[in-house]
Amino acid sequence: MPELMRLHADQAAAVLAFELANRGYFAASVSDRGDDFFDRFTDRYGASLAEQESGGCAFYLLVDEDGSVLGRFNLYDLADGTATLGYRVAEQAAGRGVATATVRALCAIATARHGLHTLRAATSHENAASRKVLTKAGFVPVGPAAPADLGDKSGIWYQCDLRP
Repeated sequence: MPELMRLHADQAAAVLAFELANRGYFAASVSDRGDDFFDRFTDRYGASLAEQESGGCAFYLLVDEDGSVLGRFNLYDLADGTATLGYRVAEQAAGRGVATATVRALCAIATARHGLHTLRAATSHENAASRKVLTKAGFVPVGPAAPADLGDKSGIWYQCDLRP
């Protein structure tokens, strides 16, 4: 059974393997991270851990029983009870409800562990799978997302009220 866990220093190799194995798959629906991301992965990973330690972000991995990463689920810009959600799921796990279930689980964690009451997420018009995940997880469309929000693609902002 896959487990959702906080990002740790010892997971860098597994995260890099996940990103490399799924690079082409991800690029079909979201902007490619670019070669610089991979060339400077160690530095970027360390910066992410530092940002998480400071409390500005919370990074989570969905890890399979064999230790491989099935998905990344991130809370960015935590402030005043709100955060932005970003996620990506491995091609091998896509279409099986993994993303929806994990986003729902992260919503509960966002409230219990991080004291959040609102999550926002943006997805491109072309990314029907992500729109479906967000809708099934209780997010509602709240307005247009500019290309600057989505790596040069236009789309839609969604929001989820986490309060009971």
